[in-house]
Amino acid sequence: MHGARRVIHPTAIVHPGARLAADTSVGAYSVIGEHVEIGAGTKIASHVVIEGHTRIGRANRIFQFTSIGCEPQDKKYRGEPTRLEIGDRNTIREFCTFSTGTVQDAGVTRVGDDNWIMGYVHIAHDCRIGSNTILSNNAQLAGHVDIADWAILGGFTGVHQFVKIGAHAMTGGGTILLQDLPPYVTAQGNPAKPYGINAEGLRRRGFGEGVIAAIRGAYKTVYRSGLTLADARASVAAQAAATPELAALVDFLGAATRGIVR
Repeated sequence: MHGARRVIHPTAIVHPGARLAADTSVGAYSVIGEHVEIGAGTKIASHVVIEGHTRIGRANRIFQFTSIGCEPQDKKYRGEPTRLEIGDRNTIREFCTFSTGTVQDAGVTRVGDDNWIMGYVHIAHDCRIGSNTILSNNAQLAGHVDIADWAILGGFTGVHQFVKIGAHAMTGGGTILLQDLPPYVTAQGNPAKPYGINAEGLRRRGFGEGVIAAIRGAYKTVYRSGLTLADARASVAAQAAATPELAALVDFLGAATRGIVR
């Protein structure tokens, strides 16, 4: 089918109820379900399945053999019309699986903008992924995981359900996260252990050396001072008066529900 620069391969199956904007393309043997909405400029490769109540924004690239909007892998799921929402300009590589949400949470799985999601990544029900993240090959997210902007997960990282990962945090390959990972912190291992801050990533994103030094000082307060977490948070809050970038760390420590990688 051709129209308004939209190109759908003759072997693709697109439900008449699906809504595809102009300048979209759907490759051979892909299947697009009834309740799917796809924004302009998004390119769907061959052998992709997009189902469920799924909304995909503009200028995304979705590679072959990916399953988007599949039912949540949750035994409590009873067919409720939960959703998956994906933003703009994301790259989603081969064999990824993204589930819709569950009514036990907000009923929606969300992925933001400009994310680089590599092969075999699983994003389970009710996850919330920010923008500009990198999820490397075989990163596996259990349900209800929350990942903030600019975070990076190394290959084969496994994240326990309900874990939160702060902005600009980073994990090494093969990391198992059982607790929350604060902003700016790097972690690796099974179970994960902290290994300083993501200084190089911060430089690449325009953080000045003075701010990076302050973040490193806050890291030492949390991880090397011997203070309780509550006292460390209070100390970092005082430091944030001079370095506003530390406010994100203060807020994260106050909201952590599973404890932090420490």
